[in-house]
Amino acid sequence: MGGKGRYTAVGGGILCGAVLVAALYRPIPPLTALYRPDIHSEYVKIPSGKDTITAYLAYPERPQPAPAVIVIHEIFGQSDFIKQTTEQLAKEGFVAIAPDLLSRRGGTPASSDSARKLIATLNPDTITMDLDATRNFLNKNKAVRANEIGVIGFCWGGGQSFRYATNAAQLKAFVVCYGPAPDAADMSKIKAKGLGVYAENDARIDAGLPDASAAMKAAHKNYPYTIYPGVGHGFLRTREKPEVADSAWSAIIRHFRANLKS
Repeated sequence: MGGKGRYTAVGGGILCGAVLVAALYRPIPPLTALYRPDIHSEYVKIPSGKDTITAYLAYPERPQPAPAVIVIHEIFGQSDFIKQTTEQLAKEGFVAIAPDLLSRRGGTPASSDSARKLIATLNPDTITMDLDATRNFLNKNKAVRANEIGVIGFCWGGGQSFRYATNAAQLKAFVVCYGPAPDAADMSKIKAKGLGVYAENDARIDAGLPDASAAMKAAHKNYPYTIYPGVGHGFLRTREKPEVADSAWSAIIRHFRANLKS
């Protein structure tokens, strides 16, 4: 990690996070057009059970199918940050999709407080169903290299990314950005290669790291993670230290490129 954080290779790890578009990669302004010279983005509807969820989808401009990444939003729901991150992943060469997991509640509301309250009402099994539907949508998309799919999540979404890795053996890679770990008993089900992104000034999340690491090690899972210095929860979004956010983002892209065939 270039000396920018503490790197720990353990049998366990935590996908946590809010990936922010690094200044190095020219962050995309919130209200961009849906078409840019290097990517194309659009909103799509995805059937999930008896319902339909909305997702923000971004494609890279390339002649051959690309690996794909599912982006799981923070507790604030679908936000400009999540859409920017989805677009940035497309600029890095991935098909990226961010499902609005509040679609069944009418979609992400304008108020972040309202979004947090709605997030608390979601059923974990329904979240898994909606993520499965998103992954199935990708596998049927001709622009996607089938089954070369990863997932990343931030904050609440980081915990969901970790948990989804226990439910989707077909995933090839997952990233947790400052999110909590799933039940230790489920960790043995993980097949994907994981990466954890954490913040030094995030005692609430970091307090669970020792137990999560021990549980992953007991499940014979190798999960490297980095605790980035001098930053707090959500640092990929807030960019309180741009150079640290840039370092974390670079590590995330390397992880996906190493584990998803392009």
